Order: sequence, then structure tokens, then C-alpha cells
Amino acid sequence: MATIKNKYNHSIDLKKLHIRNMVRKAFAQAIIDVEYRGYEVEQLDDGRRIVITKPGGKRAYGQPYKEDIQVFIFDPSDNSLWQISHDQIIEDVKAKLSEDKIQGTKLLDFLKKTYNGEEPEDFISDIRSLNFQTGEAPEALIKAYKWIWGQEDVNYPTKAGRALSWKSFQEMIDGL
Repeated sequence: MATIKNKYNHSIDLKKLHIRNMVRKAFAQAIIDVEYRGYEVEQLDDGRRIVITKPGGKRAYGQPYKEDIQVFIFDPSDNSLWQISHDQIIEDVKAKLSEDKIQGTKLLDFLKKTYNGEEPEDFISDIRSLNFQTGEAPEALIKAYKWIWGQEDVNYPTKAGRALSWKSFQEMIDGL
């Protein structure tokens, strides 16, 4: 018997879905209309949520990373999923530092605590006390990065993992 490629042993949460075959365009639209599936992993004070989807869809050398996740900020008020990026977060933190260096330094401290494995909920009142006029809520940035760093640790276990994205924050800290 030939070796089966792309076979994974992993538990999966299934939801029954039945779509009858039909003409090409209608069948494609029916597939597009299928709901996304994910996990709600964090609540934000403003009602939004941090959600992850697994698998995340990352590929390397033509093969999927079977344990990869994608991280989103979900807004239930309009059903939007924002796949926040490293660049967006880094630019946001830089803008916050320019706006208020003292609070910006605290934000970097809270990011560092999270990077080092501390749970943001353990110091959530301190995070929520930050008050910036620019950018995203600090709580959203920190809680999103908790999961982004987890994703990097899964995807790059023998390399730098989360250290890949921490470098930009460390440069900001060093420049203070």
C-alpha cells in the first residue's frame, strides 16, 4: 500500500454541513456563504473578542502547517474579522510612544510581561488604565499578541519563535 501524504491525526470539532451540487456559480456561492469557524480566546472590554482559527493556512515548502492558527479581532456588532498584523501593532505602539512616552513605556512593559508568559488578565486593570487618543486599545494589542506569540512558537519551535517579533519592541525599549 502506498504511503498516504497529508494525513494528520488530530481531534476536530465538526459541524454537519450539507450543500447539494448545483450549477458552478451557485455551488461556488453556497461554499462562500459557509460560516467561518474559530475559537473565542479573549474578551475585550469594548465587546470585541480575540478569536483564532485552526488550522491557520500557513504553508512552508508546499506543505500546510497543521498546527498553525490565525489571530483575529472579531467585532460582533458588524461581524468583522480583522487579521491584525505585526506592522499595524508596531506602528500603533510607536504612535502611542510619540503621544505619551510615560504611558507608552507602560504599554511596552505590559507587552514584555505578556511576551515573558504572564497572563494579561492578571494585570488587566493596569492595561485598561492606559488612555491614548491614537490607535487601537492597548488591551486589544496585548491580548492579540499573546496569541500571535503562541502562533510563532508553534510555527518556529526550533528557531527564534516569538523572539522574531519581539525584536521591534526591544528596539523601542532600548531607544527610551
